Amino acid sequence: MSQSTWTRRSFLKTLGLGAAALGLPACTSVPDVPARKSRKPNIILIMSDDMGFSDIGCYGGEVETPNLDGLAAGGLRFTQFYNTARCCPTRAALMTGLYQHQAGVGHMMDDRGTSAYRGNLNRNCVTIPEALKLAGYRTYMTGKWHVTRHVKPEGPKFNWPLQRGFEKFYGTIIGAGSFYDPMTLCRQNTYITPVNDPEYQPETYYYTDAISDNAVEYIKEHQDESPEKPFFMYVAYTAAHWPMHALEKDIAKYKGKFDKGYAHYRAERLKRLKKLGLIDPDWEMSKQAGNWEKVKHKAWEARCMEVYAAMIDNMDQGIGRIVAELKRQDELDNTLIMFLQDNGGCAEGMGRGAKTNEKWVSAIKDRSPMAPDELQPTLWPPMKTRDGRPVRGGPDVTPGPDGTYIGYGRNWANVSNTPFREYKHWVHEGGIATPLICHWPKRIKARGKLRHDPGHLIDIMATCIDISGAPYPTHYKGQAIQPMEGVSLAPTFAGKSLAERTIYWEHEGNRAVRQGKWKIVSKHPGGWELYDIDADRTEQNDLSQKHPEKLEELKTLYEAWAKRCNVRPWPLKRK
Repeated sequence: MSQSTWTRRSFLKTLGLGAAALGLPACTSVPDVPARKSRKPNIILIMSDDMGFSDIGCYGGEVETPNLDGLAAGGLRFTQFYNTARCCPTRAALMTGLYQHQAGVGHMMDDRGTSAYRGNLNRNCVTIPEALKLAGYRTYMTGKWHVTRHVKPEGPKFNWPLQRGFEKFYGTIIGAGSFYDPMTLCRQNTYITPVNDPEYQPETYYYTDAISDNAVEYIKEHQDESPEKPFFMYVAYTAAHWPMHALEKDIAKYKGKFDKGYAHYRAERLKRLKKLGLIDPDWEMSKQAGNWEKVKHKAWEARCMEVYAAMIDNMDQGIGRIVAELKRQDELDNTLIMFLQDNGGCAEGMGRGAKTNEKWVSAIKDRSPMAPDELQPTLWPPMKTRDGRPVRGGPDVTPGPDGTYIGYGRNWANVSNTPFREYKHWVHEGGIATPLICHWPKRIKARGKLRHDPGHLIDIMATCIDISGAPYPTHYKGQAIQPMEGVSLAPTFAGKSLAERTIYWEHEGNRAVRQGKWKIVSKHPGGWELYDIDADRTEQNDLSQKHPEKLEELKTLYEAWAKRCNVRPWPLKRK
């Protein structure tokens, strides 16, 4: 681990207790290596938060991500993989292999009164861990859940991780918050705080480190408890979602690295993307957002991106510790690691207003320190730090420390999404394009290669079912289960192509269909546009007038899909 940590193991040893004290299986002797290697593969699914297509090094970014780059060099990178453009719908689709509306999370964590918009995973779907447990897998999760509207400590927990297939969970139930004092921080089914958790007490608490360190600990515990069994682990980081919180040791690495402004770094990324073969050299760059010459607070603006880079860097360090533990356990060769992102870079202006600091600070009436068991009451500022200081924002506040709450803004998000249009929330390519890295030495022999097959995160369930041999149930716990929507990516591991199919999107009225090289897309409340993605993936040349027959064909497909998945016109009324 990166810091001195009082972990679950040391905690048990201190008390003189074994695994049985927590109701866990007794430790068994580790079988010999051949026996371990003969079993089904482990699967580790890693997801980052609010990051753009070109942020990490192996996808053209400036951020130092040697561990992700190493996984890419030893595995595959997908150039046309997609998410749903928003955090909770993505997580619902990812966990179930269904479109988010079919899983009950067509919007966010609110009940809009129809089956597709309940803000909760429904019971007509199974999650990946629920399915893999049928094949003998142990199941672990660290990080962000965000697929239930029931988040109160004593409220319903039927859609919390342990009730949806995971055996062990350390993380947060909601979607965002302080990296130094996360709201809804949870171990198993119990809310905790960074200061009252007896199992994890680092010298400096930082949520990204905590997600990584607890994931490493689960791998260690797995080898103690059940080395003969495969495991599935979901590591869901909140990096690099606002607020821009990072440790100074990580920020220092990027001091001055973004002083040349938005357009410079977009141009540099575009060159690297082309050199890496990730985009076609003939594609035009999407429209520039922001004029660096007109920025009033250049040092502050550059610092926002320095902190953002540091957040990604720290996540990559943690992924490195996870990989190192797999190596130490001689499990890396038989582990499929997949890394992807939940949506594109975020253009939201959280904490960036000129009067933000004044408003937030004045709103904090009680500035007394928080008790060790006291939970952060709200996701949104105004709030205070655990020692009682008001959380601040605005261009007079340097982002990074625990008393700040600032997003990096639209113009840097435009850099993150290079070379694509739009952002998180919209379903143009900038909102839905994600890296996908797959690393599995035992099965992926074409190391460092690119895969250009269009894919969607609904394919992750199908891939897990395929490589694990798990039966995908037609019924589960007395409920009929919807068939999977995705296809297995396993053929691409052997260099084969996926069959052409049609992929759909809808979020808050933003709609899209991709079939082969053709894509129609609509930014709510506007009309449909048509693009030839092979020739113009940056969506610069609308062909809807030139090919009206193709537009109508794909619109018909969309309407049939929307009806089948209970998608409703936007906006929907709240229940």
